Amino acid sequence: MPRRRIGFWYRFAAVICKPPLVVLLKRDWRGMEHIPAEGGFITAVNHNSHVDPFAYAHFQYNTGRVPRFLAKSGLFKKGFVGAAMRGTGQIPVYRESTDALSAFRAAIDAVERGECVAFYPEGTLTRDPDGWPMTGKTGAARVALQTRCPVIPVAQWGVNELLPPYAKKPHLLPRKTSHVLAGPPVDLSRFYDQEMTAEVLKEATEVIMAAITRQLEEIRGEKAPETVYDPREVRIQQRRKARARTVRDSQGSGTGESGK
Repeated sequence: MPRRRIGFWYRFAAVICKPPLVVLLKRDWRGMEHIPAEGGFITAVNHNSHVDPFAYAHFQYNTGRVPRFLAKSGLFKKGFVGAAMRGTGQIPVYRESTDALSAFRAAIDAVERGECVAFYPEGTLTRDPDGWPMTGKTGAARVALQTRCPVIPVAQWGVNELLPPYAKKPHLLPRKTSHVLAGPPVDLSRFYDQEMTAEVLKEATEVIMAAITRQLEEIRGEKAPETVYDPREVRIQQRRKARARTVRDSQGSGTGESGK
């Protein structure tokens, strides 16, 4: 499948976005040779700053294979933003769909047309205290197993030092470095002939996230924690602790009243 032309809107966005990125960030980009020259594929990228989609898009744009990001379908409907989203070929996700696979139908279609679809499998900025990738959601694995396309793990670091997660003000000086490292395709072939169950999708997602983490370990020159940060498990533990405190407080209150 041949690649699609970059097009006017993407070039227009690059003209606007690239100059400030060049001014604000030095670049340490590696692994461009792993980006397929032709055909549809997925990139799976870690997320640690509100600015890192722009830095990653800059890296990807320079490979000649521009990324198509997933976004809420409502953003495509009207106005300049809608025109820009449609013009740059971004991918609408129909979250109102009750069928998990149908919700990613547009992404599947884009891959089958020969596009690069970029996924942030964590679904949001990492909440890991040290910035390591969290557990991932299964969307990238669904599309990968449906299309059997290459999945390129991409790790990035440094933009989070320019704008840390959930920070409101950037740290402009000293000038930060955008480190981006793309790795070889993730081998998901053992899942291809299996039924796409929740367990299979979870395991395939874990393989993808492990590949991203290995790339980040290489950038940072250190090992990631053995236990992956799981925000769902953290919320469960927090609720359990809150309930336990409530029980202790109510017991203590009852004891105090009985002693009067």
